[in-house]
Amino acid sequence: MPQPDDSSATRLSTEDAFLELLTDTLDSMERPARGQFLEKFFKSIAHVDLNEARSLDIWDQVLARKRELSEQSGKKVALQTALVDVLSSASLLRLPILMEYEELRKLQINAATDPLTGLYNRRFFDDYFEKELNRSHRYSHHLALVVFDLHRFKEVNDRYGHPQGDILLQMAATTLRKSMRTSDYAFRIGGDEFALLLPQSDTEQATAMSRRLRAAYEATIEPLHLGMSLGLDYGLAVYPDDGEQQEVLIRVADERLYQLKNATQTSSPATAVPPKTRPVATPVQQVAPVPGSEPLPSEASKPALERRRWERVSLAGTRANALIGEGVESTARVLDLGYGGVALETAHPEALAESFIAVLHVPILPPVRVNLRRIYMGGMTAGNSRVGCSFVT
Repeated sequence: MPQPDDSSATRLSTEDAFLELLTDTLDSMERPARGQFLEKFFKSIAHVDLNEARSLDIWDQVLARKRELSEQSGKKVALQTALVDVLSSASLLRLPILMEYEELRKLQINAATDPLTGLYNRRFFDDYFEKELNRSHRYSHHLALVVFDLHRFKEVNDRYGHPQGDILLQMAATTLRKSMRTSDYAFRIGGDEFALLLPQSDTEQATAMSRRLRAAYEATIEPLHLGMSLGLDYGLAVYPDDGEQQEVLIRVADERLYQLKNATQTSSPATAVPPKTRPVATPVQQVAPVPGSEPLPSEASKPALERRRWERVSLAGTRANALIGEGVESTARVLDLGYGGVALETAHPEALAESFIAVLHVPILPPVRVNLRRIYMGGMTAGNSRVGCSFVT
């Protein structure tokens, strides 16, 4: 959002001073009188006809938006900035008279875009997704949602620093912009998370687009020679095949992203399984090392690739847990999970048999019943033990 410069920080413009005074005055008015006043106020500044209830609702949104922008920027944001932002977002600002056109244009761009990548932000994603869903429903068109994140992005930040991570994010954004059609929209919806909305695209078309994006991004970052396997993981969902509501489609796409992360531990990105046929990460056919587990002292001399055959997904800080035994004999925390196995934290490792059954409860995935074989045990803080287990059939 545009921020006031030094001169405007200490002196309010005439319009800002008027609006600040208006706020104080409205606070002292009874709600019915306030509604009547705001109805005429919005009519005069934006040439829109709103009833009293709608006028009161818009005004409450303006005050909330002003607080939000001020907290985000660490500076006091003018009320007219919040006023224009809310009115324009609600498509009510057809004839802006509060500020010059260029100021309004900059405000709208800043409100909708991510400053690092230049892509549309999460707030705009939520609004636009809802509109595209309504349009697809009205005209019986498909709408594909593809969510991406950067594979092993945290390791890049840890090894090379956040400036290098920012470069990778910008390169991902550039790849998205170059690869999509003019009718598509790209968003940065989180730290290393991106999304594409592809109107009139079915599963096959969206999958082909996603694979092209992955290949293009790998080619783009190859000259950096970062010394690790990087890339874009993706998951997709298509309206109406996979759901008709926004939250359902987002959940399905996230689940498939998680599945792909597991499935690609033993396959290259170019051969990833399409979402419709991609298997859930199920136990492998042979005993395998626990993904990401700390090597035993006797393994210290082995190459890193041999010690860690499967990438782990850390579940620290989540409520992931395992119910041990057929009759739930005990419970344990799930520390991390991968294609080859799982690491558990328990206060009673001696109670675990060499082979046992467990039901894993982890984010995104439904509860899954697995056969586990204990591979190693190691001490942790607070007297608990880390128990590495492999999946077996």
